[in-house]
Amino acid sequence: MSERTYRVYADTSVFGGVFDDEFATSSRMFFDQVASGRFVLVTSALVQAELDVAPDEVRQLFDDMIIRAEITPISEVAQRLQQAYLAAGIVTAKWATDALHVALATVSGCELIVSWNFKHIVHFEKIPLYNAVNTLEGYRAMAIYSPREVISYGNNNDETS
Repeated sequence: MSERTYRVYADTSVFGGVFDDEFATSSRMFFDQVASGRFVLVTSALVQAELDVAPDEVRQLFDDMIIRAEITPISEVAQRLQQAYLAAGIVTAKWATDALHVALATVSGCELIVSWNFKHIVHFEKIPLYNAVNTLEGYRAMAIYSPREVISYGNNNDETS
């Protein structure tokens, strides 16, 4: 049985994670699985803009992956959803770009968001709040994980691993 393909939004932290000792292995495996077709990579003009100030190797990785990626523009629809997240108090205006990442993933029809941002995105108290707003605004719930939680480790039927 072949694995299902998922539309996955990767935020800026996942690209940088490839070059961070703590996150490198899982981040590299995620991008390897994008290359193998396990995931359809969706990213955004926001990620592209944030990476303008990143180290050269991070920008090069983004440039290499862009041929496999869908780039979501920053639309008025996404900005309205971002404002709904802010109005709900999920994050403050200081962290509005984190809310915009979630909004971009949501309006672009992704099933998953991957991020290493454990404070404002991949957080057990924030995820249900984002999803409550999504429901109120007519969108489906979004699964939000770190790359470590979505990568395939081989035979998923092996209960001993």
